[in-house]
Amino acid sequence: MEESAWKRQVEVKKPENLLAKMEMVVANFFADGIVLVGAEMLLRKCSWLRNPPLVCAHGGESSKAFPNTMAAYHIALDSQVDCIEIDVSRSSDGVLFALHDRDLQQITGNSSSRVGYFSTKEIKDLHRRSELNDINVPTVEDALKLVSSSVRQVVLDAKVGPPSYERGLAKDILSTIERTECKNCLVWAKSDSLVRDVIKLSSDVTVGYIVMKDPSTGARTNLLRMRGAGVVGAYHRLIDDKLVKILHGRNKKVFAWTVDDEVSMQKMLYERVDAIVTGNSTLLQRLMQDVGTQCLEDGFSLSA
Repeated sequence: MEESAWKRQVEVKKPENLLAKMEMVVANFFADGIVLVGAEMLLRKCSWLRNPPLVCAHGGESSKAFPNTMAAYHIALDSQVDCIEIDVSRSSDGVLFALHDRDLQQITGNSSSRVGYFSTKEIKDLHRRSELNDINVPTVEDALKLVSSSVRQVVLDAKVGPPSYERGLAKDILSTIERTECKNCLVWAKSDSLVRDVIKLSSDVTVGYIVMKDPSTGARTNLLRMRGAGVVGAYHRLIDDKLVKILHGRNKKVFAWTVDDEVSMQKMLYERVDAIVTGNSTLLQRLMQDVGTQCLEDGFSLSA
């Protein structure tokens, strides 16, 4: 073959070879990008497995029994939850009961009923007034004796209401914690003044404050407003990656409340909160099992 003809063939083939190489580079680039995006998505979906959130039963297993009853606590314990949240209200004669005004109103059929206006005897007799089964309202002391040794965390959600409001309530709660030797009790409340009272009176008890939407303005309450609190109970619809990073950066744990639907539960897993408070702990446990199994099948490693 003449030299000029050979050169012409090479010159014709060079652009094709260059184009093929460029196509290969581009293909590899996108393939690497897809792998990277896939790895990031897997990490986002599954990293909670390395430090799973506490499953915290709100008032016990309240999807299967009336909230804050011994029946609800027993069901939650049988389900091996990590945590139980107990509502704390004070009777007119100063006894702490595991009871919420909302639940009292359901029992009595009176939307204006408030725990603070009921005596110990009246609260203990509530089961006679209700058509609901198993409405034996325990004292907070009895509830703690039942649950505290069987879970990793007990959340005492202190309710402030008339006629006594915060007056002496922190002291009453701490006295109950001391009597029951509850070493894993966490006290939180929507009342910042009550939370500060607990912090002043005890350095041993873990304390939390609540982040939610201000009912009057619709704005989120201040995220970092109490240095002495180790936990922030955040309304789950306000929780995102930024909120969690800010609070974890200040060494505060994030407890999401109250998360009862599967979509929201899954989002809280992805946001890597420290605990999920739910009225349906069975659903949350099943979801965690299913998502965790899928993560391992997809190749997620439990070691960092």
